[in-house]
Amino acid sequence: MLLYIHIPFCDSKCHYCSFNSYVDKFNLKTSYMYALNEQLISDIKKFKVKKNSVKSVFIGGGTPSTINPTLYLKIFETFFPFLKENAEITIEANPNSATKDWLEGMKNLGVNRISFGVQSFDEKKLKLLNRAHSKNQALKAVENAKEVGFKNISIDLIYGVSCDSKELLKNDIELASKLPINHLSAYALTIEENTPFEKTPQVAKEELETTKWLFKIIKEKLNFNQYEISNFGNYKSIHNLGYWKYDNYMGIGSGAVGKLKNKRFYPIIDIEKYIKNPLLIKEEILTQEDIKFEKIFLGLRSEIGVELDILSKNELKKLQILNNEKKIYIKNNRFFNKDFLVTDELALFLSSN
Repeated sequence: MLLYIHIPFCDSKCHYCSFNSYVDKFNLKTSYMYALNEQLISDIKKFKVKKNSVKSVFIGGGTPSTINPTLYLKIFETFFPFLKENAEITIEANPNSATKDWLEGMKNLGVNRISFGVQSFDEKKLKLLNRAHSKNQALKAVENAKEVGFKNISIDLIYGVSCDSKELLKNDIELASKLPINHLSAYALTIEENTPFEKTPQVAKEELETTKWLFKIIKEKLNFNQYEISNFGNYKSIHNLGYWKYDNYMGIGSGAVGKLKNKRFYPIIDIEKYIKNPLLIKEEILTQEDIKFEKIFLGLRSEIGVELDILSKNELKKLQILNNEKKIYIKNNRFFNKDFLVTDELALFLSSN
């Protein structure tokens, strides 16, 4: 079992962000955190969560570092009895709000992994993306996390932006290689609806050749293994792997999503309505075909791979074609993708009539 907690507050709204987040409702922080705890208590019962069964917690957003550690205390007290020994507890943070005091406060609560939304160390690119931090703030935040005692530190970078050049991207990776991190996530900029970038879609400019080059540089400069299309590290996130293994997960908060077997759960997105009734949750029934396609897609985009047993005879025939073309390989009754960048094409090929 996994646990995801969504914090929808942000210091500023990045131009590419389509997540449920707010920059103008900080007065709701305390009441929102109480609502989170109410839903958490309810979901623990609904999901029939047993003691020592939750292997990872991920607090994302939004910007979780905008919330004072004291406001997290009640939630931690609620989920701690259900954690496995040495469970991974990750929190996302932005360099401008993750002060040393905040980092110490979260570590004292039990957080043992931190993920910084760096996106770039280039000042012009940060401005284009409307990030609220500077290069120096990003470098300092990571160093502070190490000083506080975090051993598992990750950073996010964004590529495929119109201002990108190989020189800029290489400089980002070289700076990252000098930091005390053991994980890096690299995401291509995508243009989402209802974001400022929707009006300027030309700002996204991903090129396959550059992406392949970037992934090669990440592996060479940081000596990180790629274990999913966007994730690299000496340390592999237990929470990330849990999603790709299709584990069940509780999704707590407005804008979060949960899954239990063949059901998906959607808490209210509107923050005021969520605070009034955090237990009003929509349910979606997943068909067997839905589940199979998701398992294939998630398995192909990661090192998890896909069980052969879930495939139909027709899909097995198609798989043999991919195997003959050396696009996949088969091991221990599972098949694995050799190139995560062609995941969509492989998944569509297998699922097409």
